[in-house]
Amino acid sequence: MSQKVVFVHTVPSLVGLFNDLSKELLPGIEIFHVADEMLLKIVLAQGGLSPFIFQRVAEHVIAAERAGANVVQCTCSSISPCVEAAQPLVGIPVLKIDQPMVDEALRLGKRIGVAATAPTTLKPTTDLVYQRANFHHLEVQVEAKLCEGAYQALFNGDAQTHDEIVRRSLRDLMERNDVILLAQASMARVADSLSPQEKRIPILSSPRLAIEHLKRVLAEQF
Repeated sequence: MSQKVVFVHTVPSLVGLFNDLSKELLPGIEIFHVADEMLLKIVLAQGGLSPFIFQRVAEHVIAAERAGANVVQCTCSSISPCVEAAQPLVGIPVLKIDQPMVDEALRLGKRIGVAATAPTTLKPTTDLVYQRANFHHLEVQVEAKLCEGAYQALFNGDAQTHDEIVRRSLRDLMERNDVILLAQASMARVADSLSPQEKRIPILSSPRLAIEHLKRVLAEQF
């Protein structure tokens, strides 16, 4: 019987990205997607998580286990804190999208920049850096930077303005840090557009690192 993975998304457009990564890195694994855009819209409207969001994520996780999933992978940093709350409710691993990225950053340096276009992803990612640093007994300096105006520009269909704001923020963070974390997967293409001369330090994005970690988790089940 093949193993099954359920991805829980808050942005439906990410389904394609994780399908492609799964085909490349998880051959033979059965993939299901739950795309619940209501989650992120409510988080953004409320300015943070609420009991309803924790409940909603937990319901998705429980349903995934009952559908036969071996692992649940959440793909949005804004709901990462819900993972810890949902984990005790099921008997399968429930994974955060950003933890493998954070662990890799801690391996690369002690001065860590965090860039986000949505304020709801900035705090969870920053908090996770400190949490994982404490777990590994490391001292770190974290500079969290919100790319002001970028999210609204993208929402309005102005990708060019979004990209330029993100590029400016990344260049600024590179002046003072050893490594940069992108709090949202949608920012990765902007980082990829920087020239090798501009990209003086590592800039990490979560999707590929998360799927590589997911692959190891599945391997450990056999």
